[in-house]
Amino acid sequence: MLVKYIIVFLVSMVPLIELRGAIPIAVGLGLPKLISFIISIIGNMLPVPIIYLFSRRVLEWGKDKKYIGKFFTWCLLKGEKGGRKLQAKAGKGLYWALFLFVGIPLPGTGAWTGTLAASILDLDFKKTVLAVTAGVLLAGLIMMAVSFGLFEVIF
Repeated sequence: MLVKYIIVFLVSMVPLIELRGAIPIAVGLGLPKLISFIISIIGNMLPVPIIYLFSRRVLEWGKDKKYIGKFFTWCLLKGEKGGRKLQAKAGKGLYWALFLFVGIPLPGTGAWTGTLAASILDLDFKKTVLAVTAGVLLAGLIMMAVSFGLFEVIF
């Protein structure tokens, strides 16, 4: 049983998969709902401070390296350009936009991507973590509802 929980925990830490994949796996493994939800949230949130604190530094460090420099520079420029565009549109609601970006479980959105964008934009650490945490909780609730068939009753 412990191995199943570890699998769910580790899957929730994987970029792009995150809890969007971990919760359905927990359902497939027959794990209890509440424990699966909590483990997925913790696993998904664990990398967030590390991503925020180090991703921009790693990209800055690698932008002038021979083999990875072009890609790292492209990531920085793309992130800054997209981020500035989002800032202009969202204005003071930038953290709400981050919350919704992380919270709506679509491919390419999630804690990793949202935190990386916040890091590149140099957003406030505490506000970013709060927005991402709230988004992960929302995404978890949506995935729980979908995975455990709660929408079948409604529709």
